[in-house]
Amino acid sequence: MGANISSAGLGFSAEKADSPIEQIAMLKSMRRQRIQDFVFHKITLISALSVLLVLVGIIISLVHGAIPAFKEFGPAFITTVEWDPVNDKYGALIAIVGTLSTSFIALLIAFPVSFGIALFLTEICPPWLKRPLGTAVELLAGVPSIIYGMWGLFIFAPIFSEYGQPLLKQMLGSVPVIGQLFSGPMMGIGILTAGIILAVMIIPFIASVMRDVFEVVPAVLKESAYGLGCTKWEVVRKIVLPYTKTGVVGGVMLGLGRALGETMAVTFVIGNAHKLSWSLFSAGNSIASTLANEFNEAESVLHVSSLFALALILFLITFIVLSAAKIMLMGMSLKEGSK
Repeated sequence: MGANISSAGLGFSAEKADSPIEQIAMLKSMRRQRIQDFVFHKITLISALSVLLVLVGIIISLVHGAIPAFKEFGPAFITTVEWDPVNDKYGALIAIVGTLSTSFIALLIAFPVSFGIALFLTEICPPWLKRPLGTAVELLAGVPSIIYGMWGLFIFAPIFSEYGQPLLKQMLGSVPVIGQLFSGPMMGIGILTAGIILAVMIIPFIASVMRDVFEVVPAVLKESAYGLGCTKWEVVRKIVLPYTKTGVVGGVMLGLGRALGETMAVTFVIGNAHKLSWSLFSAGNSIASTLANEFNEAESVLHVSSLFALALILFLITFIVLSAAKIMLMGMSLKEGSK
């Protein structure tokens, strides 16, 4: 009787639960779930494989397009300075140096500034100011690159040529070795200007990532350190940074990847001159700006192939940088495991 009452309370009887109708319904439900599982698995698998297919397709297209240039010039294409579309003579060294120089300058400026912004927002900033500043940083990250380029060309470059470059030349121009970097004509546009504009562009990206990473640190760890008498800097150095160093490196690599491949902003302010100079004030070129300026106007097969070769070199530079960062992170993880 008790079994019948409990079954009645559940809304069905034991006999009804074992009826053929219930068994058929249960089998249909299980079959439908297996089909849904199968479809979901295949869709996610295709989505994951599509990334690899796109990557392989990009590599194949770049290699195929760059073959004529490498057949004509060989490995010397990478170390040749000359870029002469009139005589069909091409070399990638100027564009490579411009890309690496502007990206290094951008990272050199952006990293400490982004680090300071992220630390201020997470550790020092009063609550009433945290939301407006965080929103401003995110808005800067969403500004199109062409806006940065226009601002750099029409606003920053004239001011920089009138005040910034003379000041740098006066302070550092007479220093041995370093002085060569700050010599030459002060036109406002050039390698240094492009690096500064890139720094302004990647600061919001790196700062946003670092801020999110710093906020992941458990509050109990920081409160315990403060309870032991640590200062804010000691908490940051001994608690926050060791806990978040993987995320910090990831944010820096994200910003560096953006700087290496930036096109429009650099094209506006780098000067677009195929020449190599020790001076950071002089005009230059990067791989991305060369592609943007010349791809539509390229007529000869060798010219188009040389541009494909530049794109392939940029891809390889980015791949090497990201791989080095991954290896460094793996080394950090192994050291932590050994400790």
